[in-house]
Amino acid sequence: MAVVPDHTEQSAALFDRASAVTPGGVNSPVRAFRAVGGVPRFMTHGDGSHITDVDGNRYLDLVCSWGPMLLGHAHPEVTAAVQAAVARGTSYGTPTEPEVLLGEEIVARTPVDKVRLVSSGTEATMSALRLARGFTGRAKIVKFAGCYHGHVDALLAQAGSGVITLGIPGTPGVTEATTADTIVLPYNDQAAVSAAFAEYGDQIAAVITEASPGNMGVVPPRDNFNAFLAKTCTDNGALFISDEVMTGFRITKSGWYGVDGVRPDLMTFGKVMGGGFPAAAFGGRADVMAHLAPEGSVYQAGTLSGNPIATTAGLTTLRLATDEVYAKLDQTALTIQELVKTALDKEGVPHVIQAAGNLFSVFFVESEENAVIKNFGDAGAQVLPRFGAFFHAMLDGGVYLPPSAFEAWFVSSAIDDDGLAEIESALAPAAAAAAAVQN
Repeated sequence: MAVVPDHTEQSAALFDRASAVTPGGVNSPVRAFRAVGGVPRFMTHGDGSHITDVDGNRYLDLVCSWGPMLLGHAHPEVTAAVQAAVARGTSYGTPTEPEVLLGEEIVARTPVDKVRLVSSGTEATMSALRLARGFTGRAKIVKFAGCYHGHVDALLAQAGSGVITLGIPGTPGVTEATTADTIVLPYNDQAAVSAAFAEYGDQIAAVITEASPGNMGVVPPRDNFNAFLAKTCTDNGALFISDEVMTGFRITKSGWYGVDGVRPDLMTFGKVMGGGFPAAAFGGRADVMAHLAPEGSVYQAGTLSGNPIATTAGLTTLRLATDEVYAKLDQTALTIQELVKTALDKEGVPHVIQAAGNLFSVFFVESEENAVIKNFGDAGAQVLPRFGAFFHAMLDGGVYLPPSAFEAWFVSSAIDDDGLAEIESALAPAAAAAAAVQN
């Protein structure tokens, strides 16, 4: 049986029932609270900036469904659009107008010429890799340690002992043959990229990277890293794939592309563009996308791709995400970072806060002296027990953080001054809890 702290009896009971029918009791691993311990909270509903669990506990939400809830939960205009779409039917297996409108919106906001809608970020990156290999006639892929691109077999690879290593499987069930064509490099390391192309250049189909990584915590690209990757790919006949599943339409109206202006050959999108529904996309240069079936010979298909409910939710969300909304998101994120810093500084807790637009992470480092998190190795050197103590104190204070030290914090435009006050109130005991944990 699950351990039951105060006011989590119903969540604990549901977790026990879920564990009997689902591996680990969850349908995506981070939800299980394994990194922080305790009982996962089972939510019943959300409204604006808050979510409520089955025990009636209400939390200020800084997960936002891992990004999609840019406008907050149950936004009335999104809800009304979805309800109207459901009333017309939920799926047809045919083209529909909403998928055309969403495709036009994505093309208008980003540098892609054409886009293909799919149902998940994993499907988007998997398809983009297949297309890159089909277009170039090459096999090898370069990825970076700490960048997550969904659970695609070829991308669930770990680096070996050298700076330039062919990937080895990062999980049981992925064969060595599957990852043999994956080259794993340290993030933000231009020299490693140059060395990899010097050795394997005529075999590399593509380099894939998170536009600004958020899956080892927020670790922005340094020293024009994306521009360097794009030029290196162009010079060597490879494609540059920018994964904006997380940053796309959240950082700016054009995602991270709106920050650094580096045009990739292919891009992947997800999360915000689905408005809380399963929807994702990949797109890119017209000549590359022309190789995709039925126009070209690289096959990709999906029964529920472009689902009219998901595309309606996504389109409505994007249209409501105005410049004013992005300005509020940025200010809210900045204010929360300042509140966190003030609370942790007061308790003398060493930390580093890194941001990419309105995405940010708090790293509990051993020392703040010269502390910059620039790659996965740096992120892994955190004092992880401190985050666990901090997380649970925030949860007790009514603030729901990502249950992992290696995730970004997400804000919504629904967070108001009262919400910021809730966060500030929870931070004092959370900082004290972190301070009580020894290195």
